[in-house]
Amino acid sequence: MNLIDSLVSPLTYSFFDRGLIVATISGALLGLIGVYITLRGMSYIGHGLSHAVFGGFAAAQLFAAQFYVIGAGLWGVASALAINSVSRRQRIGADAAIGVITTGSFALGVALLSKFGARGPSFDSALFGSILGISTFQIWGLIAVGILTVLMIVFRYRALMFTTFDPDVADASGVNVSRTDAMLMIVLSLTILATLTVIGVTLVAAMLVIPAVVARMITSSFSKMLIWSAGIGSLCGFVGMYLSYYAGVPSGTMIVLTGSAVFALALVVRSVRTAINRRRNKAAALSQAGQTSPAVSGKKMPVAF
Repeated sequence: MNLIDSLVSPLTYSFFDRGLIVATISGALLGLIGVYITLRGMSYIGHGLSHAVFGGFAAAQLFAAQFYVIGAGLWGVASALAINSVSRRQRIGADAAIGVITTGSFALGVALLSKFGARGPSFDSALFGSILGISTFQIWGLIAVGILTVLMIVFRYRALMFTTFDPDVADASGVNVSRTDAMLMIVLSLTILATLTVIGVTLVAAMLVIPAVVARMITSSFSKMLIWSAGIGSLCGFVGMYLSYYAGVPSGTMIVLTGSAVFALALVVRSVRTAINRRRNKAAALSQAGQTSPAVSGKKMPVAF
């Protein structure tokens, strides 16, 4: 089977078509939001919120509610707002607020499922992601979250950038920092919820961090970092879906492994470029020293008696 056949063959299955669309869009969305999260030093929040959603999953299982819309949706937004409020108003850092609220939510979910629920296919899909059973409603929901995210970045670009790099200066400049942070947290929670279908609770945090970190290695421009991160995330989603199909493993696992491979490659390339630049700088310095040394040696030095 050649490359073209390998790319076309899975597309004959409708479940793969939908999974590929969702994975590609999910990667781009997580890449965009991940830039803000990473630069704020809040990489742990993606891990925390994705686990907090598990409590919503358990509650939805109990009340026979739709997982992504009612249970996890309300739970995720409430957890995000609680983290933002506690970290700003109390004398604890954001990392501590994330740790307390999200682990408590996750523990509650485990307790509810252990007592009243049962492990099944939906449980495994929520944890590790699955391309099976993706509905048209979920695709449109993901697209809606994507549009909301892009609109937020376009219309609140300066406010988000100021609060990301220096919230004190942003506050002094008239930016409503608390409202901007709350808006970012809500969009983050909705993005996590919308992407859990393919990537899963346990792995979605990795795709928030990896594309943004790789983009930061490539460029120091904030606007270009957003573009690079979205592109890398969508590429990881696209390639990871094909690898998942042929390897027969959960989609979230292969998407994250693809991202990890991209990160390792970027790290090697950056290390090689740094070594080459150092060697060039050293050679240039030696060359400059060699050009000036004859003039210095040709001068007559005064003799001291």
